[in-house]
Amino acid sequence: MNKLSLLITCVFLLSSCSTIQSEKENEQNSNVLGVPFSSQAPFANWDDPYQEACEEMSLLMVHNFFENKDMNPESANSELLSLLRWESKNQYPEDVTIQELAEISVTYFDYLAAIVVNPSIDDLKNSIDEGNPIIVPAAGRKLDNPYFSGEGPWYHMLVITGYTDTHFITNDPGTRRGEGYEYEFDTLLNSIHNWTGVKEEIENGDNLVLVLSKKV
Repeated sequence: MNKLSLLITCVFLLSSCSTIQSEKENEQNSNVLGVPFSSQAPFANWDDPYQEACEEMSLLMVHNFFENKDMNPESANSELLSLLRWESKNQYPEDVTIQELAEISVTYFDYLAAIVVNPSIDDLKNSIDEGNPIIVPAAGRKLDNPYFSGEGPWYHMLVITGYTDTHFITNDPGTRRGEGYEYEFDTLLNSIHNWTGVKEEIENGDNLVLVLSKKV
């Protein structure tokens, strides 16, 4: 091989490496898990108990993701009502904290539950990259979701299913249009607040999220 051919080969290899590296960087800037979706009102009936069922539906979406199952209105409604009956029997309140939802996930579904304190954007991205959706308790009105009724719920829960270079992708059960709904990083991070027991004090709630995983 002459010097010119060798030089062209080297340039080609360097260009290929740069392209591969660029593709890898692009891949790292987005990732979405295939988490099935249902609103907390599968048949669009927002009366009780559905009005307060965002926590349970968030858990059920993650559960069906781990079980590789789709969700339809019939299955989502049946699973939700069964879970709500179990919670009532075990004396859980209507609004549950993220710690109580962790207990429920362990007892009802036998998952491993990890509560992350003060999560960063990278913490949440890393969880997605590891294949684990994130359940987020939120001051719902800080989310500023235009599809919420009125000003939105004081207290809310949703599931982070992925991210882009600027937004978190979520399954938000608080609206029928919540599948794949995107929130800017800062909007979602600033909304994270655990239930305090008093709706008007929700912004005093701790900055916590829940990450579930299956037992090996």
